[in-house]
Amino acid sequence: MAEPKIVRLDETEIVKFGPDACYQPILGDDEGSTPIRIGIQTSEPGYAAPMHSHPYLEVLHILEGVAEAWLEGGEDRKVTLQKGDTIALPPNVRHTFRVVGDRVLRTLGTHASPHRIVEYKDGGRSDARGYRVWSD
Repeated sequence: MAEPKIVRLDETEIVKFGPDACYQPILGDDEGSTPIRIGIQTSEPGYAAPMHSHPYLEVLHILEGVAEAWLEGGEDRKVTLQKGDTIALPPNVRHTFRVVGDRVLRTLGTHASPHRIVEYKDGGRSDARGYRVWSD
């Protein structure tokens, strides 16, 4: 990049993550022109992410709300994350999170990869862009 890239959140695409969450990609594109991908996920109370993994590091930073996160097999070692907290999730380790309480959860997610790659434990499929295919 020869010039700084400015992204206005209100001008980004909104990708539905089922009925209770949406994602707004901020940095990164389908061509993989950046070494990372960043986006903001907004999740309604009651939302729980499907158990999944990535073949690279994922970092989640809590912008607002409260989440509970855990690794597969670590259901008894859940961690509570609040505004300002960050969690780094290791590559190839299944993980999930859920919204805690009655407030919206907003997370800033960084994928340490030029392409979004998600593998779901339940066998769910991703589209060519790495977003889960949801059945209505």
